[in-house]
Amino acid sequence: MASQGNHHDEQNTHTEPYPLLGMDISMFSKAGFDMDHVSLKRNAPVAQLYEEAVRKEGAVIASSGALINLSGKKTGRSPKDKRIVYEETSKDDIWWGPVNIKLDEHTFEINRERAIDYLNTRDDIYVFDGFAGWQPKYRIKVRVICARAYHALFMHNMLIRPTREELENFGEPDFTIYNAGHFPANRFTTGMTSSTSVEINFKRHEMVILGTEYAGEMKKGIFSVMHYLMPAKFGQLSLHSSANMGDKGDVSIFFGLSGTGKTTLSADPSRKLIGDDEHVWSDHGVFNIEGGCYAKCINLSAEKEPEIYGAIRFGSILENVKFDEATRDPLYDDSEITENTRCAYPIEYIPNALIPCMTTTQPSNVIMLTCDAFGVLPPVSRLTSEQAQYHFIAGYTSKTPGTEDGVTEPSPTFSTCYGQPFIVLPPQRYASMLAERMSHVNCNAWLVNTGWIGGKYRVGRRCPLKYTRAILDAIHDGSLANAEYDQFAPGVFDLRVPRAVNNVPSEVLNPANSWPDKAAFEAELKKLAGMFAEAFVTHEKEVNPEVLNAGPHKTH
Repeated sequence: MASQGNHHDEQNTHTEPYPLLGMDISMFSKAGFDMDHVSLKRNAPVAQLYEEAVRKEGAVIASSGALINLSGKKTGRSPKDKRIVYEETSKDDIWWGPVNIKLDEHTFEINRERAIDYLNTRDDIYVFDGFAGWQPKYRIKVRVICARAYHALFMHNMLIRPTREELENFGEPDFTIYNAGHFPANRFTTGMTSSTSVEINFKRHEMVILGTEYAGEMKKGIFSVMHYLMPAKFGQLSLHSSANMGDKGDVSIFFGLSGTGKTTLSADPSRKLIGDDEHVWSDHGVFNIEGGCYAKCINLSAEKEPEIYGAIRFGSILENVKFDEATRDPLYDDSEITENTRCAYPIEYIPNALIPCMTTTQPSNVIMLTCDAFGVLPPVSRLTSEQAQYHFIAGYTSKTPGTEDGVTEPSPTFSTCYGQPFIVLPPQRYASMLAERMSHVNCNAWLVNTGWIGGKYRVGRRCPLKYTRAILDAIHDGSLANAEYDQFAPGVFDLRVPRAVNNVPSEVLNPANSWPDKAAFEAELKKLAGMFAEAFVTHEKEVNPEVLNAGPHKTH
């Protein structure tokens, strides 16, 4: 399924307009497209997609040059409507359950035909052919077929853009997305629970989208495909992570859920950005799956996140962002449409991006980020292999109280492998592969808390960003690996915390010392340990005893 090709460079990552160049259009006829009626627009130039999005979809060009468009009723993913087809080629590998809900083959065929029937009613059909995965040995060829210029531009940004030669020799795709998101699924069809349906069929190498125009479904759909193919078919480890590289070729992988700082901390001016969200740790190094970034932009400012702010220019998409009618300036602080406002842009729009987005060196550090609003976890802990597997599977962070009535305490969030909605194989399969690769290259593992210190939310304070950056500097320069360590919470968390880190006050490194109220700290410590134990119950039978014992121990 992998396709071969030459490495990309910054000059050839943009696709020029080559309508139907080298493309066998018979696949469209065989799929049921009315070729006498529809007009195929393949890898259309960005300017043309702008024009058609403005003319046909009501899009607006922002003062920055970015295209502002709306995703309709759905402004985020619909995980409860995601389905994977139950068929003989993949059924024994899939982690079936509430994340990966079974769908029968016949129902998939019905929905696929429904999507193509809708696309046949459109005068123009947009096709984008691109790659997922920068390493030529493991990349796959993806074809997106959609009805909106906005969706074509989005995937132009998010996939890896082929050169003219690669497009001419593209051949048959390895995976095809049929996006008829404007048209609803029939909720009375067997297996449907709503008018939204996002379905993946690994035997047919196809994905069908109905009832949602949120562009992120395509991005995460392709990640789910790679999250299955890389470990199951190629023996390579796919990861929901960001990654960067230092001047000496040292690579760091960052895991973290929303709000932990994954994007902010991996965008280090002193290091090259490999990518912000999806990677594969291969036998040859680390490579980005995507050709672009999909960043949150609620409350975005040039001061806080200059790289992202500067990337929003011609060719970028602002999704569901309000704007000033008079000036066309984006209103990043306005959440009237959704809190989940987004921007999508090619990765080369980031000044320090590593192009091509791949390394020939193996990772030196795995950094698991958490925002602990309970104020219990240390700002940095060094993890054993078993602890790394445990915390990887647990995928912990916490959310702070919002404006909802009655919510006064932080709430824990556990997302398996730091990306539960996209897990396709059993979690232990990813975790054991991670441990094997870390052991093979002697990679260090760290748990970094970007949350509260000196007390829980509303009592202590958020760990200053400058302290976290100083911790990461100490990880990257190797000094933290050689530091002296103390045990934190023996018998409960059993974590190792450094006694000193350059430019970080030593008193904040161990929460047992930084909390003025020791009794309150002990109470929160036991409470959080209990939350971990309760959340991990679903994984107890899947993991080795050593991994289970490496986690927090519930105490009474």
